[in-house]
Amino acid sequence: MNRFQKEKRTAAGLRSFGVPVLLFAVIFSGFAVGIRSVSDNTREKQLESLRMAVHRDMVQCYAMEGRYPESLEYMEQHYGLLYDKETYFIDYEITGSNLMPDVTVIEK
Repeated sequence: MNRFQKEKRTAAGLRSFGVPVLLFAVIFSGFAVGIRSVSDNTREKQLESLRMAVHRDMVQCYAMEGRYPESLEYMEQHYGLLYDKETYFIDYEITGSNLMPDVTVIEK
C-alpha cells in the first residue's frame, strides 16, 4: 500500500471502537443501579430508625412521668428527639394522657 493513500475505514474498525464504548455503558449503568439501591435502602432504614426513636421516647416519658408527651416539641426538649424536619413529617395525635398517641412518620 502506498503511504500517501488514505486507508478506508472498515466495519471491523468501527466494531473495535464500539465494543469498548458499549462495555463502558453497561458497567456505568450497573454502578448507577447499585448506588440507587444502596441509597433507597439507607433511606428506608433512616425512616424506620426515626419511627423507633419516637416510640422509644414516648414509652420512656410514660415510664418516667406516668403520662405520654403532649407534643413532639416536648420530646425534643426533654428527651432529645432529633430529626430532619425538611426530610420527614411526623403526625402526632394525642387521644389521652394515659393512651399511647397515634404517630405517623412519613418522608416528604
